[in-house]
Amino acid sequence: MKKFARGLSAFLLMISLPVSAESATCRLALALALDVSSSVDTFEYELQKEGLASALTAPEVRQAFFSAPGQTVALLIYEWSGRHQQLVRQNWVLVAEQQDLDEIAAGVLQMPRTHANLPTAIGAAMAFGGQVLQSSPDCLEKKLDVSGDGTNNDGLWPGDLRNSAILQDVIVNGLVIGHNRDVLQVYYEQFVIQGPGSFVEMAENHEDFERAMRRKLVREVGVSALSLLAPKR
Repeated sequence: MKKFARGLSAFLLMISLPVSAESATCRLALALALDVSSSVDTFEYELQKEGLASALTAPEVRQAFFSAPGQTVALLIYEWSGRHQQLVRQNWVLVAEQQDLDEIAAGVLQMPRTHANLPTAIGAAMAFGGQVLQSSPDCLEKKLDVSGDGTNNDGLWPGDLRNSAILQDVIVNGLVIGHNRDVLQVYYEQFVIQGPGSFVEMAENHEDFERAMRRKLVREVGVSALSLLAPKR
């Protein structure tokens, strides 16, 4: 037992040493998809935008991003609404230091709204997420997070994308917003999320978006010491 404890201490010391961005491994490519359909009004859009910026710079989220020293997270943010309305707002960034999160958050706060008064095309948003993840940096894992406050009412049915080629090896999580969240949770669980460990995070309303996003990001990008020590199969 003492030998194991010494080995664990040495391992934890080793992973705490600084590693340059050039030599780092990308452990996760994460695409965040934000709903800007007609059900999200101007005030709610600002709450959503400010909530994401605050979540990205929250202490527990910062800790989660850097919970595996020497292994970075690649982040991309896009907005979606109708079947033909998806737009990347933050292209792929390898988050190698705290300043990267600060700069991404500052950019989020400056984003003007791209679309309004358009339907809710979750399936098209998921397909677009699969496409951008195909162009992501070479990372060990890929995740897509779809936030929204309604069910699909335009274009491709999200359930048809389960186990599709466009989302092969992609874990899809969801963030449900709104008063009808219990029904939406079931909807997202049945037709949207997929992959090992996928989950749905719940927000009471857009004012609760920051709290939910913080919880979701910690769960998505955080790495425990035990998982770092677990042998690969």
